[in-house]
Amino acid sequence: MKRTLVIGASEKPERYAYKASVMLNEYKHDVYPFGQKAGSIEGMPIETNWPKDQSFDTVTLYVGPQNQDSYYEPILALKPKRVVFNPGTENPAFEARLEAAGIKALEACTLVLLRTGQY
Repeated sequence: MKRTLVIGASEKPERYAYKASVMLNEYKHDVYPFGQKAGSIEGMPIETNWPKDQSFDTVTLYVGPQNQDSYYEPILALKPKRVVFNPGTENPAFEARLEAAGIKALEACTLVLLRTGQY
């Protein structure tokens, strides 16, 4: 089981962060949906407070590169094993910083990784 922080979580079922949170839960991963607005995704609370003193195997991003700057240091401080840059979130500068810190940066789709057993 890989504990996953989903950044960009939303109550809107058509959003991929919503779909990923649901699928991660279905695949028995511990999910921490994080978003700008409180709410819930199929019973999972959307947290609006950054997780402190918690560890994550994976951070999966659903915010565009133009909105990622404020997450650089907090994500680096979490020291996850990897950060998944879902389609539309690719950010070569941040990916390079993660790799330099020993954190794997992966341009991929969380949904596809789960469905193909590569998560």
